Amino acid sequence: MNVRLRLRRNALSDPSNPADPTDPTLTSPGTARPEAVALPAPAATVTLTEVAAAAGVGESTASRVLRNHGSFSAATRERVLEAAARLGYVPNRIAGTLASAGSNLIGILIPSLTNIVFSDVLRGANAVIDAAGYQAVVGVTDYDPRREEALVTSMLAWRPAAMMLAGLEHSERTRLLLSASGARVAELLDLDGPGMDLVVGFSNEGTGEAAARHLLARGYRRIGYLGRDFARDIRAGKRYRGFVSTLAQAGLSLVDEEFLGSGSSVGAGRTGTQALLSRSPAIDALYFANDDMAIGGYFHCLASNIAVPERLALFGHNALDVGRFAPRPLSTVRTPRVSVGETGARLLLDGAPAQVVDLGFELIDGATS
Repeated sequence: MNVRLRLRRNALSDPSNPADPTDPTLTSPGTARPEAVALPAPAATVTLTEVAAAAGVGESTASRVLRNHGSFSAATRERVLEAAARLGYVPNRIAGTLASAGSNLIGILIPSLTNIVFSDVLRGANAVIDAAGYQAVVGVTDYDPRREEALVTSMLAWRPAAMMLAGLEHSERTRLLLSASGARVAELLDLDGPGMDLVVGFSNEGTGEAAARHLLARGYRRIGYLGRDFARDIRAGKRYRGFVSTLAQAGLSLVDEEFLGSGSSVGAGRTGTQALLSRSPAIDALYFANDDMAIGGYFHCLASNIAVPERLALFGHNALDVGRFAPRPLSTVRTPRVSVGETGARLLLDGAPAQVVDLGFELIDGATS
């Protein structure tokens, strides 16, 4: 049996902006939506003159620093960059006519192009953006907040109408730049934390809790975990936190865990599973950061004649096709990735007020637990 978990849609924690259940922007898929409205005009642009004055230097000096061209001292560079960050300054490289008419660009930053999760989000968002006559500009952060910051700085230089980003965690400078730009912002794929504007996704902690309850209900007690570095994949860390806290409520803890420095892949899942079981052969269930790793674990079990789920249960995350068509369909959680992209883009284009939209998730029993 597949269990659909859909949590209520909540407003941001701002008493002046409560969620209205009759708000047409909160309609379910397939229902009529209001006509798209023009995105709000951006806030007043910070000028080079203001940055120079705040840094106590001349405009030509500030320009050299910001273009990283010409001579200036380290102390001057620090003052100018600090002033630019504090004021939210970004250089305007866009042509004058387009700038005055308003940009039809929407920036989208995703952690990876090789992970189908983010390709699905991009597919959903781009379908809505393209139909509305806007153009998506995509950047890949590689899970690196410094790269995200650099991409945000670069994209804002083209005065986009809106920005879409994966997750809720960003550097302080990234937040400052986005806030000062006046562009609408949609943060996707997570609800566990404060958002800047529009937040669309599901609770990652909730998916971890649901996975733990599923395994506990089936009698598994010696459970291990296989994932990657949480510094690079914060949402996987939230799932882990929800999973471990649910085990603790049952008086249990993980028997063993393995954190891989390499990227998430089937190969990493296979070698990681082998390492875990070599150290802790009594493990009777493994919770994986995602389906890629879980399928790698399944391959190890097939090669080592480990009966699944009789000897070892496997549980993943994301409900990828590769898990659905395995000899034993993978037990996992299905996340509404395409809908997240579609909903985020639609709310931006509809001019919806700041809010949190929870699209829920679905637990898939599968046959590996």
